[in-house]
Amino acid sequence: MKKNNFVKYKHLRLYNLLIISVLITLLILVESCKNANNENLQSKQIFHYNQPSGIYSLDPAFARDQAHIWVIQQLYNTLVSLDDSLRIIPSIAKSWEISEDLCTYTFYLRNDVYFHKDICFKDSTRKLIAQDVKYSLQRLVSDETASPGRWILNSVAIKDNKLWIEAPNDTTLIIHLAEPFTSFLSILAMPYCSIIPQEAIEKYGDEFSRHPIGTGPFVYKYWKKDVKLILAKNVNYFEQDDYGNKLPYLDGISISFIKDKQVAFMDFMLGKFDFLSGIDPSFKDILLTRDGELKEEYKDKYIFQKSLFLNTEYLGFLINEDSPFNNKELRKAISLGIDRASMMKYLRNSLGYPSLQGFIPPILNPSDSDTKYLEYNPQKAKQLLIKSGYLNSENKDKITLLTNDTYIDLAEFIQNQLTKIGLEINIEVIPPATLRDLMYKGQANFFRGSWIADYPEAENYFAVFYSKNIPPNGPNYTRFQNLTFDNLYEKLLKTSDNTKYEIIKEMNEILIEEMPVVPLYYDVSIRLIQPYVKGLKVNVMNTLNLKEVRIDKEIRKG
Repeated sequence: MKKNNFVKYKHLRLYNLLIISVLITLLILVESCKNANNENLQSKQIFHYNQPSGIYSLDPAFARDQAHIWVIQQLYNTLVSLDDSLRIIPSIAKSWEISEDLCTYTFYLRNDVYFHKDICFKDSTRKLIAQDVKYSLQRLVSDETASPGRWILNSVAIKDNKLWIEAPNDTTLIIHLAEPFTSFLSILAMPYCSIIPQEAIEKYGDEFSRHPIGTGPFVYKYWKKDVKLILAKNVNYFEQDDYGNKLPYLDGISISFIKDKQVAFMDFMLGKFDFLSGIDPSFKDILLTRDGELKEEYKDKYIFQKSLFLNTEYLGFLINEDSPFNNKELRKAISLGIDRASMMKYLRNSLGYPSLQGFIPPILNPSDSDTKYLEYNPQKAKQLLIKSGYLNSENKDKITLLTNDTYIDLAEFIQNQLTKIGLEINIEVIPPATLRDLMYKGQANFFRGSWIADYPEAENYFAVFYSKNIPPNGPNYTRFQNLTFDNLYEKLLKTSDNTKYEIIKEMNEILIEEMPVVPLYYDVSIRLIQPYVKGLKVNVMNTLNLKEVRIDKEIRKG
């Protein structure tokens, strides 16, 4: 589908806003009068939410986007985890030791963690042991698994053609690194590193993605693709709250997959969903002020959460000899031709911050957080566009920006902005999974992308540009290669003191000069939550921690 008429789109959007506003008013009236619609549901602690992008696998080895990460975190555990302040805390491992040379990590595991009951254990369960952790990490990096996350364990030493991991007994695990890596514990907290039993893989093979067996607070019950996914409480879960009460509190989780965001929003207004993550552009002018806050008329109806979110939205270029973007001046012209501040204020209702400092959010680069490298400069953009020679090239009709339907308004804005500097582009809207596949295969010349931090460190953002992370080895979808950048990246991985910020600044300046991507904005997470939901917290990683969430049944009935 091609999108080229920005004015026509704006008029259609205004008409839709009028219709939606009327519907919301009617829904609020209905909601204020309705009684409890189902006594059985009211007696259960069931958390309902919608996932419009869909889910294709419940195997943690493929937890590469937020939709999958949210589900994986309910089903599995990792050796360590992050608390709401993003500090490393125990999980499967109750404690650990790190050698003086920073290359050997010894973990001491809990002995009260059990896998979910399943026929792979003869309709019973089994205690998790150190060998399970070793198996899970070895499986993550194997060619047979072909996980998009296998690159995260590149720092682990290799012995006998396998990761050098030892399990000397059931509760001790030793991991050897090839060289120091200061963020290794954060890596182990990623959902990719979830622990699974070998019996489940032997039993289900490729079908494990539809028969997940973990140790998490919820167990798999039912899944009809693109319709419904049901998880139930794990009655054998090992964690407790601060008062000694068993977790989780909820009896289950019900996940829907309604792709039409307007329908999903209406269902939220009717109370069919317990929270709404993000606000579709169709509704933001109705619900939010220009400053990105909830309007007064909705403050008594919903809980509103807004938080910094370690996600950078960007435009990516494929950089190789066959791409029109193998041209630094053209890439920089596009960057200078976009008014990010206006885009955020008028298009996003200030839901986010213009990425004027580069690809890395300023919170991860505090020593250089005030320098605005990417100010809007249409005159210089025109000069660079002429200097690039693109307008006189044979390929000038081949620029097409690939995006998904969530970002049509953003793509339209960028198209209109670039027209002002003399650059005409097309827009092609494709499904998210298709776009990811094209990026992975190096078949997307120009694409809208998002980089959500796997862990809260600057080097995680820089991993996107490390030459050894070109797919299938990692997330370098632009195929950017720069020897100086690579050397600095490898140095950064070993640096733990404040000198790391000097390295981060230098690497950031290389990206500003070479412009393999055009950073657009640093995101915020937005949640609308029903007033009867208690204990749902938010952090800068935008994780969905449901094990301590409750439903206040009295408020829900009202």
